[in-house]
Amino acid sequence: MGLVAGALVAAMLPAAAAQASAEEPDPRIGLAPGYLPWSEAASNIELLDNDPRTGAFDGNPGASSINSDLAFSGDNAIVGNYLGFQVYDISDPAEPSLRGSFLCPGGQGDVSVHGDLLFMSVEQTSGRIDCGTQGAPGAVNPERFRGVRIFDISDISSPEQVGYVQTCRGSHTHTLVDSPSDPDNLYIYNSGTSSVRSADELAGCENAPTNSNTPVTTGNPTQWRIDVIKVPLDAPEDAAIVSQPRIFTDPVTGAYNGLQNLPPNGTHPSGTSYSPSPNTNTCHDITAYPEIGIAAGACQGNGILLDITDPANPVRTDAVADVNFSYWHSATINNDGTKVIFTDEWGGGSSPRCRTTDKPEWGANAIFDIVDGKMQFRSYYKLPVPQTAQENCVAHNGSLVPVPGRDIMVQAWYQGGMSIFDFTDSRNPVELAYYDRGPINVPNPTGLNLGGFWSTYWYNGNVFGSEIARGFDAFGLLPSDLLSADEITAAGEVTADELNAQHQTTTTWAPSFAVAGSYVDQAARSGALTSEPLQGVRDNLARARANTASAPLVRHYLDAALKFLGSNGDQGTARQAIIELRDSTACEAGCKLPTKVTGSHSPEPSTFGEASAARVTVARVGTEGADPAGTVTVTDASGKQLGRAALTRGSATVDLPAGLPVGTHTLTATYGGDETNAVSSATFTATVKAAPVPTKAASRTTVKVNPAKPRFKKAFRVVVGVRATGADATGKVVVKVDGNKVATKKLADGRVVFEIKRTIKVGKHQLLVSYDGSKDVAPSKVRTSFRVVR
Repeated sequence: MGLVAGALVAAMLPAAAAQASAEEPDPRIGLAPGYLPWSEAASNIELLDNDPRTGAFDGNPGASSINSDLAFSGDNAIVGNYLGFQVYDISDPAEPSLRGSFLCPGGQGDVSVHGDLLFMSVEQTSGRIDCGTQGAPGAVNPERFRGVRIFDISDISSPEQVGYVQTCRGSHTHTLVDSPSDPDNLYIYNSGTSSVRSADELAGCENAPTNSNTPVTTGNPTQWRIDVIKVPLDAPEDAAIVSQPRIFTDPVTGAYNGLQNLPPNGTHPSGTSYSPSPNTNTCHDITAYPEIGIAAGACQGNGILLDITDPANPVRTDAVADVNFSYWHSATINNDGTKVIFTDEWGGGSSPRCRTTDKPEWGANAIFDIVDGKMQFRSYYKLPVPQTAQENCVAHNGSLVPVPGRDIMVQAWYQGGMSIFDFTDSRNPVELAYYDRGPINVPNPTGLNLGGFWSTYWYNGNVFGSEIARGFDAFGLLPSDLLSADEITAAGEVTADELNAQHQTTTTWAPSFAVAGSYVDQAARSGALTSEPLQGVRDNLARARANTASAPLVRHYLDAALKFLGSNGDQGTARQAIIELRDSTACEAGCKLPTKVTGSHSPEPSTFGEASAARVTVARVGTEGADPAGTVTVTDASGKQLGRAALTRGSATVDLPAGLPVGTHTLTATYGGDETNAVSSATFTATVKAAPVPTKAASRTTVKVNPAKPRFKKAFRVVVGVRATGADATGKVVVKVDGNKVATKKLADGRVVFEIKRTIKVGKHQLLVSYDGSKDVAPSKVRTSFRVVR
């Protein structure tokens, strides 16, 4: 058993306490008294909804209707109460709604759930087996119930008690323990802190004096043991105590009362009596972590560790004590099982223990590292702001907030409100967020009225609180420099079907942008990642988030982010998270980057018979890096390939056939991809117009008959000249006399001479000279007449 030295205290107080004094006054100081409504102060968290107690569960603060602990199942929050329990639908955390109330008095009313079973602790002598409200008077009453009730909540709006287990000291709290090797049964560690029942009421109960160091080695006293209840899941009505391990036994002397039996220094360091007394004869709370085989017990005068690999027979492996602790109340183990936090409920929860005169090590948390199975004290954490003498305030119940890479706890401090703190560095816990209300002033306007948060737990993305007097609260965390938006989101991505704060399970985080961003934010916060590398990582993460529809783009940008990160320390942790995110991003057909093809026709339009080409560009979609390489192919609407060319710096020119028909064509340019870039294609239009009809030079044909009047049977000449505007006339000339072709000849230098030897009758004749034209010169003709004489 280790003893924490008081001399260590001053150096081990929470950083937030020193920080607050150097800044402006904390807004929690001086909150106005009230009840419903109330004054409040909050930092980095917002109240989403409050549901006051109603019906039989309502009443003045401090009355018998006291809200106690919380459990969660699916979309339901179950709020325990000294009179029974209420169920809230929290499917919309901003608007919880009451599903039902179940009246079953008996005190404490701590609840837990497993599948369709709900368990409730009962310790008051007024509790009845039948849940009746008439009480169970007398020293011995066969109708009295003190122990653990079992309800079937398959219809959660109409719970049915299906079993119960009576215990000698009732049940102040209980802990569910499941076993991988025994899936058919559930085990419950029951902690009773009340008086021992008469053996006449429950056989086997045996009371013994506790406030003594005299070794107890004989008899079978009810004290110095816990109850282990075995619940057959298929027959919960058969639940029964199967062992009562004496986990406080001195291994040397065999004394049952082998741990702390008397206050260590007679009086508390405050100068008052220890209250409650740190006398270890039972546990107040036991928090089990079955997956790693350990439990932490807050056991009045000691904090202990248990080996629970055999859940029916837990074995103590370590114990610690602290002169500053009046009453070891509850325990929380961090996710990897390397730290444990114990709370001190100095004053029993009904006293003001956060006043300016109350030192930070009194009524606080003690944070231990677990090293080779042994606990080593590291620091205290207490609400870093004083409360008034009208507010019951001390460390109470909380849970982990599953932020990857950090150990964070949300905790209730009764009327001290809620505090969320980071204990990743177990020597330097730091407050991250808080919520507080002013003192309750009903029914006593100036005195202390019992109230405040019994418990505050994180569940599936929100914080929920059971407020003793004001009801049920739902909260949402807000991003800050101390806790980023990604860290809050990553915590919210961890979802559970159930939550029982005294039954911890291992949290694992699936790869996500929020998880990767959390580790990047932590590297930035620690100073491990700054300036350009930090900006480079964040920019590329942002680009990857913006392109989640494209796995290749996501992987591309995550790879780009990795180039800015080293492999060690916080950078290495962020790097590993990004690698896991990248590797979890699967591609259906290889992880090639998407590309975009653009095609155009040049010239557009082209002329039939003349050369034209397709201009094609290929670019990555939204990414930087080398231009795509490879080839592009152009096809027509039928799929016929028209041309192919290689890309050069992302561009290619594909020659098209000159004989592409006249008209508008839909062509497809297809990029064949390369090692890193994906295939893509695009359509474009190509218009081909008909070749224009050439414009020929006008011609003028002249003719002269020589002699003008040829003689009969004598040859004569027909001299023809052809002139063209801007061109040389070439080609044939035809001569007809009276419609009959008499000669054909080619022009030479625009002139041709016909020798007409044919006998033409005497008389007048019609002469037609026709120029047929050429490629560049239009045809022309001339008519004239001549007379043949004798």
